[in-house]
Amino acid sequence: MALLCSLQSSPRVQIQAKTEVPLTPKLLALDPQQESEFKKKVQQAKKNRASKASRFAPGVIYVGHLPVGLFEPQLKAYFEQFGKVLRLRLSRSKKTGGSKGYAFIEFDCDEVARIVAETMNNYLMGERLIKCHVVPPEKVHEELFNGSQRGFSKPSFPAVSRYNKPHSQEDLVKMGKNLVRKEVKLRKRLSEKGIDYDFPGFAAQVPHKKKPEADISTLSDTTPVCTPSLLERRKSMLVDDEDDDEVTVKMPQKYKDEEEESSEEEEQAKKGE
Repeated sequence: MALLCSLQSSPRVQIQAKTEVPLTPKLLALDPQQESEFKKKVQQAKKNRASKASRFAPGVIYVGHLPVGLFEPQLKAYFEQFGKVLRLRLSRSKKTGGSKGYAFIEFDCDEVARIVAETMNNYLMGERLIKCHVVPPEKVHEELFNGSQRGFSKPSFPAVSRYNKPHSQEDLVKMGKNLVRKEVKLRKRLSEKGIDYDFPGFAAQVPHKKKPEADISTLSDTTPVCTPSLLERRKSMLVDDEDDDEVTVKMPQKYKDEEEESSEEEEQAKKGE
């Protein structure tokens, strides 16, 4: 009986012993020699990565004469067939958001950029000849691709309404002055470079200030008014006698009668005295 009890109790003891034994292996410290070799491999990998990066410098190309309808997604999808496109910037109008017809594309390898420029230059696309050339690294502005990672959003409604609003007379005068000022600068630059080129420009289209018209009522006209009596006086005719060089003036009959009456009155007055 005691033996049976011992046999029944022994497995239970063994199970408890198994559950108490830790199953995780012990953590071992790294071998100093292996650790030094690992550091050497990491440093070598960093050097190889730097050499690859210097070997494949990025290249930027200019793409011009783009047809209508080609925007950032279409351009990126098209030029990715040549190689990896790092950044892309399509020039757009700040006021309307429309494309200006040219873009800058950066590839991960300058050799790929050169091949793309040679392949796509004068390529017919959408009834237009694409103009493409490589931009030298020294001419790539540091802020050329600013905002290229952000998606394009159309200008807000207030900006569009402000651009399309009817301009007042003061605004038109201000715009005309700015155009004339820019034209003067352009003519000055042309003359400094020795280019003798004359064109009408905006200065010829600027309306000159008209002189104020004089008021007829304020003018003092010295011309006498043509009255009937004046017309009769002017009816005196010049009589030219062919036999004589003298010119006689023939007075109208009315004035002759007046002169005769005045002479008769003078004679009567003399007789009365």
